[in-house]
Amino acid sequence: MRRFEFGTDDLLRSRFALSPAFELCNLLGYLEGRTRQRLPPAWSARLMPVFQRLRRDTDLDAALALHTRTFGANFVALPPRGLDQTWDDDIAAIRGTSLSQAHEEAELCLAARPSRDPRVLATLRGDAVVERVADALDQAWHELLAQDWPQLRAICERDVVHRLGRLGRSGWAATLDDLHPDLRWRDGGIDIRRTSSSTGSVTTLAGDGLLLIPSVFVWPHLATYIDDPWPKAVIYPARGTSALWETPDSVEPDALAGLLGRSRSRLLTALDQPASTTQLAQSLRLAPGAVGDHLTVLRKAGLLTRARSGRSVLYYRTPLGDALTAPPNA
Repeated sequence: MRRFEFGTDDLLRSRFALSPAFELCNLLGYLEGRTRQRLPPAWSARLMPVFQRLRRDTDLDAALALHTRTFGANFVALPPRGLDQTWDDDIAAIRGTSLSQAHEEAELCLAARPSRDPRVLATLRGDAVVERVADALDQAWHELLAQDWPQLRAICERDVVHRLGRLGRSGWAATLDDLHPDLRWRDGGIDIRRTSSSTGSVTTLAGDGLLLIPSVFVWPHLATYIDDPWPKAVIYPARGTSALWETPDSVEPDALAGLLGRSRSRLLTALDQPASTTQLAQSLRLAPGAVGDHLTVLRKAGLLTRARSGRSVLYYRTPLGDALTAPPNA
């Protein structure tokens, strides 16, 4: 078990963040078979040929060698800073890594996960290691993840909206309790029963707070970070991740779709948590204009309501909308 001890200042300074680089690292772990979890067949069929080509034609194997089952080199697994972090931010930071840091972290990874591949060793111990690893990761991002990132980011952003709403209604203890079945608030801290990096330790946050990072690829587990330069962090599965694995074309029409139409049915079902028009369009891969039109119809029918949150307008299901989407035996 791992435990994070909170003080008053830690609750004030805890916050949410998104990490494109972390999600890329997790996707590469799936494709390499570094985890017990597997991508859905449709994702594997689409991405695996690209992944294998990148391993042949780029220095991606050197980048993969910078991750073991328990840790990764900090210069490719960058600590996120906030909710607006982009891949351009991450790749710029990777390219800014000093040669000495890259060599030091590469040797730590090679000690934990030895490689006999001469190409990998030449890259990681060469003077161009930063540039070559960065180029490989940048190409992997654009060919493996960039197409899906708007959808994945929308899922994570919607999760944060849900958590912040719960925080406003119920406070930090209830919000943290709700993150994952293996995480519980107890006696001024959180206990985590099982994590991918758990060592049975107790970590005091010392006034710096906890970074909470929703992820679509860490599912169904949790991960934690306690080592510099990362802030102390918990990475948890974003709500709605199951929608990532669905293949809409294979879903049979149901009674709700027959009543409302397929797109409106999907929108109403997706609004189990508040979302903006843009978030819904990205997460469901629908045209924003069409989403706006459907939301208007659903709102006029009394199934949705809306409210402004900062610069966004969020849509919520009404009690009637909840009743329509409830399982038949609910």
